[in-house]
Amino acid sequence: MKLVVHKEDDALYLRLDDTAIVESEEVSDGIILDYNAEGKVVGIEINALCQPAKPEFLAADSARNRSWLDPIGES
Repeated sequence: MKLVVHKEDDALYLRLDDTAIVESEEVSDGIILDYNAEGKVVGIEINALCQPAKPEFLAADSARNRSWLDPIGES
């Protein structure tokens, strides 16, 4: 696992393993997931770290914004 903070880009990247990335998907504004060939999340990019979170993202009942947090295989 590797964590990289890009201060110039106001972004954070968490690489979970070294398998090849075959697809990326923006699951919410500024949040991009990288997937390997098996469909597992292998990287998480979070942009605009210094900007306040939008209230709808923090809402407890916002299933759309929580779905990407579901454990792999349980969504």
